[in-house]
Amino acid sequence: MAAAQGRSSDGTGGMDDVKDTQTKERGAGVPEVPPAFSGAVEALRNARLRPQVEVEPTPAPQRLAPYAYAVEAVVLDGEQELADGRLVLLHDPAGHDAWHGTFRLVTLVRAELEPEMAADPLLPEVCWSWLTGALQSRGLTYGEPSGTVTRASSHYFGGLSERPAASQIEIRASWTPLEGLRGVPDTAAHLASWCDLLAQVAGLPPAAPGDGSVVTLPQRRGPQSR
Repeated sequence: MAAAQGRSSDGTGGMDDVKDTQTKERGAGVPEVPPAFSGAVEALRNARLRPQVEVEPTPAPQRLAPYAYAVEAVVLDGEQELADGRLVLLHDPAGHDAWHGTFRLVTLVRAELEPEMAADPLLPEVCWSWLTGALQSRGLTYGEPSGTVTRASSHYFGGLSERPAASQIEIRASWTPLEGLRGVPDTAAHLASWCDLLAQVAGLPPAAPGDGSVVTLPQRRGPQSR
């Protein structure tokens, strides 16, 4: 697969920055970040991931839920980018009818395809099975999955006619992770399964069981709140 589109920018900060922002926007006496959300974010930040997938925090959307945290990732082969994506953790302590829970994971994954793969009529179904299979292979329980798989082709003309035709696959999906002890889902395992999906879309072989070369997510940002 060829290089995917570029990544978005990220920032710096931490949990204290989130509390300060809440105080400034909502006034003194604002409640602390919910412990369940703090625990879920901490698990994400300490997740051990395969080294070919470079993951770092990025600004989260502010209007989807009261609390949100996001990471972006790129799959690298040397200096070549094979695929990229974004994973957002949403939390609403009051619950959400559509989620059937208080947490939701939302993702975008994309990669450029070789022509013969792009022509496969079963490609969208296969890509969706990669997502569900990545979750199931790690024994994760989840609910309310939904999403789209989009295949797009670009053909170049005029001054760009020397460029070869290009095809891209894009997976947009969301699901509700099972909440565990103290209402905290196993976000580290969900992040690892998402990285498995990214690697598979990029055409990398599965990671070996117990691979000791995995790395942890850089701790650059804290969770975001509205």
